[in-house]
Amino acid sequence: MTGAESTVASRVPLLNAANLLTALRLLLVPVFAATVVTSGMAQAGWRMTACLIFVVASATDLVDGWIARRFGLVTSLGKVADPIADKALTGAALVLLSWYDRLPWWVTAVILLRELGITGLRFWVIRHGVIAASRGGKIKTALQILAITWYLWPMPGAAAAVGPWIMAAAVVVTVLTGFDYIAQALRLRRRPIR
Repeated sequence: MTGAESTVASRVPLLNAANLLTALRLLLVPVFAATVVTSGMAQAGWRMTACLIFVVASATDLVDGWIARRFGLVTSLGKVADPIADKALTGAALVLLSWYDRLPWWVTAVILLRELGITGLRFWVIRHGVIAASRGGKIKTALQILAITWYLWPMPGAAAAVGPWIMAAAVVVTVLTGFDYIAQALRLRRRPIR
C-alpha cells in the first residue's frame, strides 16, 4: 500500500457498509454450517435452506467489494477480513460436503491447501505490494460457488450428475490460478520495499 493509499484508508471509518457485509458473511458461516448439519444432507427442506444461506453469504462478497471500491470504503481491516470470510464460508461448505460423503476429501484438501497457501503468499509479499485478484481467480471463485451450490441443492438424479463436472472445472482452475499467484508473488518479492 502506498503512502497516499494508507492515508486514505486511515480516514475511512471501520464501521461502514462494506465491512458490515463482510461481518455478516462471517456471522452466516456458523448459521450455514448448523443448517447443513441439521439437514444431514438428507432432508430436502433444510438442504435448500442451507443452499440459500450459502448463496446469500456468497453474494455479500460481490456486493461488499463493489461498495468498497465504488464509494472509497476500502480499509485495512476489510482487506484482511474479506478473504478470511471467503475462506471460512467456502471451507465450511467443502468440509461439510466431504463429511457427508458428497465430495471426495482429496478435492476439499486440494482447494483448501491452495486457498490457505495463496492467503499466506499474500501476507508474505504484503510489504512489496498487493497480489490483486485476477480474472482467473474470479472465475475460480464463481466455479467453486456454483459447484458447492449444486451439491447443496437437492437436485434430481440426472441434474445431480452435473455437479462433479462443475467441481472438476473448479479444481482445475483453482490449481492453475494458484500457480499464477505464486508467479506473481515471486515477482513482487524481487521488488524493493516501498
